[in-house]
Amino acid sequence: MPHTMTPDGVGIAYQVRGEGAAPLLLLAGQSNNHHWWDPVRDDFHGDRSTLTFDYRGTGASDKPDLPCSTELFARDAIAVLDALGVERADVYGTSMGGRVAQQLAARHPDRVRALVLGCTSPGGPHAVERTDDVRRSLAQTRPGAARQALLELMYTPAWLAANPGPYRTLGDPGMPAHARRRHLVASNEHDAWRLLPDIVAPTLVVHGTDDLLNPAANAPLLADRIPGARLHLVPGARHAYFEENRAVASPLVLDFLTTVPQP
Repeated sequence: MPHTMTPDGVGIAYQVRGEGAAPLLLLAGQSNNHHWWDPVRDDFHGDRSTLTFDYRGTGASDKPDLPCSTELFARDAIAVLDALGVERADVYGTSMGGRVAQQLAARHPDRVRALVLGCTSPGGPHAVERTDDVRRSLAQTRPGAARQALLELMYTPAWLAANPGPYRTLGDPGMPAHARRRHLVASNEHDAWRLLPDIVAPTLVVHGTDDLLNPAANAPLLADRIPGARLHLVPGARHAYFEENRAVASPLVLDFLTTVPQP
């Protein structure tokens, strides 16, 4: 698997799929590697290629026990684009990947042609946080209980019954404990509120109406704060709307990206 070296000396593994000329950078959720996108990645191939990378601490990337932030992950994304010779890419980030995408689009506007933010939030004091009940469900110590709670926050019961797995959105099983802690802090400390008005890329905000892991009330906050952003809520969808509701979500994203004028 190819790697690139970041300015601070961390090896980042990246992956390229598809034959199209228009690159789409896909950014995964917290404590996950590029396999987050496996169930839907082919939806975007055809006239475009997809680019992913394993966040530091995950997959085949280096796993130093060093502070992380969504801004740092965005710089890692720039290192990947540089390694591939990609001057500008469309960017689609979900969950923590949407937080990284905010940093990328606001701080490196010349590298992002169009932006899709899925099931994410601005972070900081303006964000709508998950409830204490959700937090407690994810902190259960009974074997398998927290995993089951996360599954039910990601997907509806009907979808889980029809799709026994494997599930790619529950975290990188090979991730060391120190890296999980670093990712948690990076996501929790994200606050892009003051940066959002600086995003100039055409932006689509997508969220499931029944998302309790990252409450759906964050979607209009982002759409109102980013100039000209569009908002689309997927009825009945939970956090992993992009997988369970791929028949709606993938065409929606592709249509948006296709209609964004070329520079």
